[in-house]
Amino acid sequence: MEIWLNPACSKCRTAVAELDAAGVEYTVRRYLDEPPTASELGEVVARLGLEPWDVARAKEAREEGIDLPKDAAHRGDWLAALAAHPRAIQRPIITAADGTTVVGRDEDSLRRVLDAEG
Repeated sequence: MEIWLNPACSKCRTAVAELDAAGVEYTVRRYLDEPPTASELGEVVARLGLEPWDVARAKEAREEGIDLPKDAAHRGDWLAALAAHPRAIQRPIITAADGTTVVGRDEDSLRRVLDAEG
């Protein structure tokens, strides 16, 4: 299991506490220090069943100057912009060993990824 997090984020700290309480092993990726590539983001949003703009934090995207149309023609532009400005990416993103991926901001999402981990 891998968790992309920002340690200053309360939702990320909650997710880590839940993973610890469940006793699962995981790898932490501080995505602000080690930003994902556009390709990695593309894989993650595909596993989430979302589009890149769906995992963008609206306020941070605006602050970073990300103002792109939300359509298939600009999908690659969104991925590149989020890779260049990782603070605009929703957090935490958690991927279980079987590929199940969630934005772990709520109890249901955390449960889904923990159930996938077994």
